Amino acid sequence: MVMQYISTRGGSPSQNFSQILLGGLAPDGGLYLPESYPQFSKSDLDAMRGMNYRELAFAVLSRFADDIPPDDLRALIDRTYTASTFAYARDGDSAEDITPLHRLAPDLFLLALSNGPTLAFKDMAMQLLGNLFEYALAKQHAELNIVGATSGDTGSAAEYAMRGKRGIRVFMLSPLGKMSRFQTAQMFSLQDANIFNLAVEGVFDDCQDMVKAISNDLGFKQRYHIGAVNSINWGRIAAQVVYYFKGYFAATRSNDEKVSFSVPSGNFGNVCAGHIARMMGLPIHRLVVATNENDVLDEFFSTGIYRPRPSAQTLHTSSPSMDISKASNFERFVADLLERDSASLSRFWRQVELGQAVDLRENGVFDRVADYGLVSGSNTHAGRVATIRATWDKYATVIDPHTADGLAVGLAYTEPGIPMIVLETAQPAKFDDTIHEALGRASDRPAALAGLEALPQRFEVMPADAGRLKQYIQTQTSSMENK
Repeated sequence: MVMQYISTRGGSPSQNFSQILLGGLAPDGGLYLPESYPQFSKSDLDAMRGMNYRELAFAVLSRFADDIPPDDLRALIDRTYTASTFAYARDGDSAEDITPLHRLAPDLFLLALSNGPTLAFKDMAMQLLGNLFEYALAKQHAELNIVGATSGDTGSAAEYAMRGKRGIRVFMLSPLGKMSRFQTAQMFSLQDANIFNLAVEGVFDDCQDMVKAISNDLGFKQRYHIGAVNSINWGRIAAQVVYYFKGYFAATRSNDEKVSFSVPSGNFGNVCAGHIARMMGLPIHRLVVATNENDVLDEFFSTGIYRPRPSAQTLHTSSPSMDISKASNFERFVADLLERDSASLSRFWRQVELGQAVDLRENGVFDRVADYGLVSGSNTHAGRVATIRATWDKYATVIDPHTADGLAVGLAYTEPGIPMIVLETAQPAKFDDTIHEALGRASDRPAALAGLEALPQRFEVMPADAGRLKQYIQTQTSSMENK
C-alpha cells in the first residue's frame, strides 16, 4: 500500500509522495501530512544503528516516498549526501560523516549540520530536494517555477541546490536589509540565469504571505507551474527527519536510551521534523523549541495561546533567520495535537490568517502538548553574545547566534543521564558582526568563500505586494520562453 498524504484542513484528495513533491500548499490551503506516520520497531532501530548517513536516509525516506522505485531513490540519496557536497567540515571532522556530533560536556552535544555549500542546516534537505525535483520533472517532461521566501538561510540553500537544474527557475523573496551581509552576498552574488532574487520592502512574514498568496491562487499556480521549497513542502520536512536518527545513534550506545534535542526555531519546520521522528518511534525525551525575541512559539508552549504578530511587531534581531512571527509548520503539529480534526483546525487557522490569536486551551487540547514532549524558551541578544563567549571559553567552540539560542535554552532543560543534542543552524562565518561582538574577532570561514561580500550582486527591490510578484513571474517566464 503506497503512502498517502492528506491536507491538514481535510479539503483536498489524498495523493502520493511524487504527486505532492513539486507543490507547496494543498489546494485547500492546508499542509500535507502522511495519513499515518510509518513506525520503526526496536528491531528496526537495532538494524539502523550501524548505518551511515546515506543508508539511514534511505531507511527513513523509503517509508515516505514509497512510490519512487527503490533503486532510483537510493541513487538520488547517494548522489546527494557525498563528502564533496558536504565538504566544509571543520578541523577534526570527516566530511564523509555528513553530520558529525561534537561532545561539549557530559550529556551535552552539538550536531553539526552546516557542512554543505551554504554553511547552513537547510542544505541537508535542500540538496536532496534539488535532485528529487530534477528527477520528477524529467519523468513528467515538465518545468517548474519555484517561489520561496527566506529569512536568511533557506534562500541560499535553495538557490545553490537548484542553480543550473534543467527545467527549474527560482524566484526567492527576502526582507530588504534584514539578512546578514554574508547571507545577502551568498544569494545576490549568484549570476545563474534561472535564479531571481527579490528584496521585499518588509519583513520575512510579508515575504511568506506573498508566497502563500501565489500558492492559494490555484489558476495562477497551475498556469505558471508554481512549486515551493520552503518548509511548507513536505519533501523538506521528510529529509530533515533523517538527521534526528543520525544524532540519536551517535549520542547513545543502546536503543533503550532516550535523548533530548534543542532546536533553534522560527518557522517550526526543523522541530516539526523532530516531532515526526518521535512519532515514528525514535526515543526522544524532549524537543526544546528555542526562539529569539520573536517568541510567538515560546508564548504558545508557555500559555496555550498562539498569537501571530503583524510585520510591525516582528523584531530584527542578531539571529535573523528566526525573525518570524507566523510559523507555517506549526499547523502540522496542531493537526496532530487536534488528533487530525480538520474541521477544528480549519476554524482555528481562519482566525490565524485574520491575524487573530487562537486559544488551544479549550476542550483540554493544550493539555496534550505534554504527551508530545515539547517545551520551549526564548533568548535575547545579550544572552546570545554571552552564550557564544561562554561556549568558546568552556569548549573552545565557536557557534553562530541561532545555535547560541538553541544552546542557551537547551541548557535550562538538561537532565542527568539524558543527552541533550543542540542542532546547529549555521557556521559562525555567516554572522561576523555578532561573532566579533562576542569574541573580539571574526570567525574562520572556508577559503573558497573569502571575499564573498565583494562580489557583484544581482537583485531587484519589490514592494510587499503579491500582485507585483505575479506580474514579475509572468514577465520573466515569458522572457525566458522566448529566448
